[in-house]
Amino acid sequence: MESINATIITIGDELLIGQVIDTNSAFIAQSLNAIGVAVKSRIAVGDDAKDIKAALDEAAEKSQIIIITGGLGPTADDITKPLLNHYFGGKMVIHEPSLAHITYIFETIHKRPMIDRNRKQAEVPDVCEVLFNEKGTAPGMLFKKNGVFFFSLPGVPHEMKWLTTTHVIPIIQKAFQPNFIGHRTLLTAGIGESFLAELIFAFENSLPPNIKLAYLPNFGMVRLRLTSSNKDDAILNKELDSYFESLKLAVNEYLVTDADEPMEVVVGNLLKSKQQTVATAESCTGGYIGHLLSKHAGSSQFYTGGIISYDNRIKTEFLDVSSTILQTVGAVSKEAVEQMALAVRAKMNTDYAVSVSGIMGPGGQTNEKPLGMVWIGVANKEKVVSKVFYLRFDRARNIEVTASQAINLLRLLIINKI
Repeated sequence: MESINATIITIGDELLIGQVIDTNSAFIAQSLNAIGVAVKSRIAVGDDAKDIKAALDEAAEKSQIIIITGGLGPTADDITKPLLNHYFGGKMVIHEPSLAHITYIFETIHKRPMIDRNRKQAEVPDVCEVLFNEKGTAPGMLFKKNGVFFFSLPGVPHEMKWLTTTHVIPIIQKAFQPNFIGHRTLLTAGIGESFLAELIFAFENSLPPNIKLAYLPNFGMVRLRLTSSNKDDAILNKELDSYFESLKLAVNEYLVTDADEPMEVVVGNLLKSKQQTVATAESCTGGYIGHLLSKHAGSSQFYTGGIISYDNRIKTEFLDVSSTILQTVGAVSKEAVEQMALAVRAKMNTDYAVSVSGIMGPGGQTNEKPLGMVWIGVANKEKVVSKVFYLRFDRARNIEVTASQAINLLRLLIINKI
């Protein structure tokens, strides 16, 4: 059966100049993928009628589903709705349920008068099907032309998500009845992408044409994802499970998890299963490791807290790093991070500790300690282990990579691999 294809079009000058990061496309793509719709392209255009029309024409040539976000607000630069009205040959009319909802929001909830600018948000082209927006003031719209479905959604993320989940996905499933699609994802660490490809060369060649293998490297780790689709959900899952088991065996030495979950969740689950705890002492990452460990529900069961010791005085006064260490080998050293790990574990009375100190950039390096040099320490009651890394990225990415590697080093200590 021919695949069901979609194009996502995001509208707004703020997206093109990088003032706003486009998270809408990622959510829509994930939602479509989950029901077996393939996203063939993502197009970003500014608030320009000519460019938007060209994007619609281009998308309609290769996709049965087009989802547009942005440009439905009450200001002059919000041109999507009048453009779509012209594009599909309609006339603007008031959608009474939307008008009543908008009036309620302003007059009852916000205690503010309705003005004409807000009232106009209830206007829609008479050639569309209105997707009632319970979460905001801009209704969604569905247009149909030559068998192609055009969805227009507000750019406000929580409104877009609600409309996608409540209206768009059910409409697509009913109209197109796409195949079931399945994924199996695992995470590896300690082996580079090219070496991993060599390791599983025979497995990759054994895959049937309907199962695709993707390599997703990030932060010194590699995710492997198997993807397939089938009209029969049971057949799909049975086949994927069989090949996934073979893949896990092939990478067993480097396998971190056979679930699509980040490293901090893996470590959190390990600690919870053992009823153990961890604390952090961070210099160069400024609390980012603690943020990762505490961002998921249930983290209070294993993460007790941390000390951000950016200044050397804090390292000395709160983490017992001796002034001799700081004056001789410096804060970015094996000796410093090991003392930090030992001290924070003792002070917070935890089973494990993680510590980091490094040079994130863009300055601060010396001949002996280059930009991107990072020491990571982990400790339990039996031992302390440290490792040096030499990173090559910008400041933000260096912080992210350091945090990822630190949590992985903690994992290795927990499972007795270091």
